[in-house]
Amino acid sequence: ISLTQCLTALVSVQRFKFSQSDVESTKKWKNYWIRGVLSIAMISGFFLIIYMGPVTLILVVMSVQIKCFQEIITIGYRVYHSYDLPWFRTLSWYFLICVNYFFYGETVADYFGALVQREEPLQFLARYHRFISFALYLAGFCMFVLSLVKKHYRLQFYMFAWTHVTLLIVVTQSHLVIQNLFEGMIWFIVPISIVICNDIMAYLFGFFFGRTPLIKLSPKKTWEGFIGGFFSTVVFGFILAYLLSQFQYFVCPVGFNSETNRFIVECEPSDIFVMQEYTLPTVLQNALRWKTVNLYPFQIHSISLSSFASLIGPFGGFFASGFKRAFKIKDFASTIPGHGGIMDRFDCQYLMATFTHVYIASFIRGPNPSKVLQQLMMLQPEQQLGIFHTLHSHLRQRGMLPPALRGF
Repeated sequence: ISLTQCLTALVSVQRFKFSQSDVESTKKWKNYWIRGVLSIAMISGFFLIIYMGPVTLILVVMSVQIKCFQEIITIGYRVYHSYDLPWFRTLSWYFLICVNYFFYGETVADYFGALVQREEPLQFLARYHRFISFALYLAGFCMFVLSLVKKHYRLQFYMFAWTHVTLLIVVTQSHLVIQNLFEGMIWFIVPISIVICNDIMAYLFGFFFGRTPLIKLSPKKTWEGFIGGFFSTVVFGFILAYLLSQFQYFVCPVGFNSETNRFIVECEPSDIFVMQEYTLPTVLQNALRWKTVNLYPFQIHSISLSSFASLIGPFGGFFASGFKRAFKIKDFASTIPGHGGIMDRFDCQYLMATFTHVYIASFIRGPNPSKVLQQLMMLQPEQQLGIFHTLHSHLRQRGMLPPALRGF
């Protein structure tokens, strides 16, 4: 072989490598553009849904829940080749309906007491709601047992467990999302927004500065992206909390007006949404030369929410990555080009929703007078009178009644 031929072959190999590298680079940037455009579209849609109000948000949460359930169940069918199992697809959706009936029935009883009291059929359903829910589930359980066939026992029990774990992950946590919404739209918007912010900022920091791998389950995740996403999310959450805390529409619990049959978002904002003055620690006073600062208490709570979303929230994504690797799939589905399925976008959101619900119950929520009143309205008249006299006697002993009412 002549020297000319060797050089020609070497140049050809180098050209092939460069061309292959250019193709990969072009494909990579094309994927980034697709993800970017669709991310902007989804964020715009999110703002539109918020503008349309609580009812639309609840319907969207339900739709997302159903789609996530369908994606995970479909993976189970495909992995275990269970398409021929008798009645199993029907039973999976039946159990989804049963669990939703239980959770949403509880929500109706808690937040729509006045409407329930006004409609006699609803009174019956509310009184025996848990028994009806259990009876529906029991019917599905019996249908599953009757559907068992030889040579498929183990596979059928695999899929039975698969369905129930999916219900636990998807339906239970989507119910908590709606519970958070009724506490005030701010408890719905801020957690979702900071998870989105963390996802975007970790992606950008990782893309431009990422060098050190974070975890083997997600090779593209880097420490630079993780740390940059954390600080960016805390700042974003702090600013977003300040902006939203100024509006009743976001901070007031979502209520239902039985006279107009419409949702209302009106109230006297609670203390955590009222501007307060805080004295800074001495170290910060010396550094900033400020002694005090005015903040909404919710801004301090937002730091806790943002920290969880940045430090623990990504583990929801790592869990999903491990799940997909276990079953050798890239995405849960191909619903959103460049992003995968709906579950690929909500793997961290469900974990965040659970934390928000626990955080509200542990550090925010006190006794709810409206719920107590709704429960009182469901009692018999003689029971209501007994509670009235007991409360009257208690308030009189404490000297909290006006003089005109003490002798009543």
